Amino acid sequence: METVTKSTLTNNSATDFLPLHGTDYVEFYVGNAKQAAHFYKTAFGFQSLAYAGPETGVKDKVSYVIRQHKLTFVLTTPLQSDNSIADHIYKHGDGVKVLALQVDDAKSAWEETTKRGGKSYMEPTILKDTDGELVLSGIHTYGETVHNFVERKNYKGLFMPGFRAWKSDYNPTDTGLLYVDHCVGNVGWNQMNPWVKFYEEVMGFRNILSFDDNDISTEYSALMSKVMSNGNGFVKFPINEPAEGKKKSQVEEYLDFYNGEGVQHVAIATHDIVKTVTELQKRGIEFLNIPDSYYATVLDRVGKIDEDLAPLQKLGVLIDRDEEGYLLQIFSKPLEDRPTLFFEIIQRKGAKSFGKGNFKALFEALERDQDARGNL
Repeated sequence: METVTKSTLTNNSATDFLPLHGTDYVEFYVGNAKQAAHFYKTAFGFQSLAYAGPETGVKDKVSYVIRQHKLTFVLTTPLQSDNSIADHIYKHGDGVKVLALQVDDAKSAWEETTKRGGKSYMEPTILKDTDGELVLSGIHTYGETVHNFVERKNYKGLFMPGFRAWKSDYNPTDTGLLYVDHCVGNVGWNQMNPWVKFYEEVMGFRNILSFDDNDISTEYSALMSKVMSNGNGFVKFPINEPAEGKKKSQVEEYLDFYNGEGVQHVAIATHDIVKTVTELQKRGIEFLNIPDSYYATVLDRVGKIDEDLAPLQKLGVLIDRDEEGYLLQIFSKPLEDRPTLFFEIIQRKGAKSFGKGNFKALFEALERDQDARGNL
């Protein structure tokens, strides 16, 4: 049954040992970063920002940095086959490697998390160039995913030392994507609670919302989920695990094809979901299909909304309400050939929740695609 923590989220520096200012960037390991960058620019409206590779003194990989408003993606490809990045891509396909978090003190963030049991990924490292210095550190989380802590207070450059400006004559208009709202991780059987404990003890997060298999289930499959949030609510990580059902859930399908635990989807905020999704669809992004029957009763459940229902129905946008307001959300189909990583576009009109009322419709839509792939 759904449980909600009612206490107000605060970020008191006296008690919060890991103050976070939000998501700094999301880094993807991909098979071809040059082409991936072109895809994200064309389809999602990102702009070229920075580049690192052989021309900048990096011999083993290339990275393209793209940005839209406060949303920054890094796309990284290895230049040889005998390294950990190549191994990651061979095992998982294209996927999220780094969820980087902006902090005031990367050394303190690393010390506070590792002394509480976090496994070090990168000891505090000072990177310098003519634009100042940036401090980077990191710890491991579920699967092969890592959290980097990024300290920028003494750095004025475009992205970070080691990168140069990436100028391009091709810069499509943006699609209104603003920042990371939340990132969802899929973990294995009976692993949700251990990772909830990790975020509580190692990073000082709190479980603000919980869903069990009665909340997120259909006739065929189910999952369980807990939403972890840092003190000020700027960083939220829902954690999913499979639950018993008649057939294979979409979390199990992900774990099978990703070959382990990892980031299931990145939820991106917009101020105008109709405009954003209309533009994304025009550029070729495919979204899950929602039956018209969903819209016949949705306003009975959520009440009055500011938007006209017809455009939302045409696009397949889902609607839900909580005590704070309502939200509009839509989920893309997987962005890779493996049925793994996808994206959520979300517009919050006061709501702080995650669309519990939409879970059944969403799960059924996912199952239709799973069935078409022969994986249900």
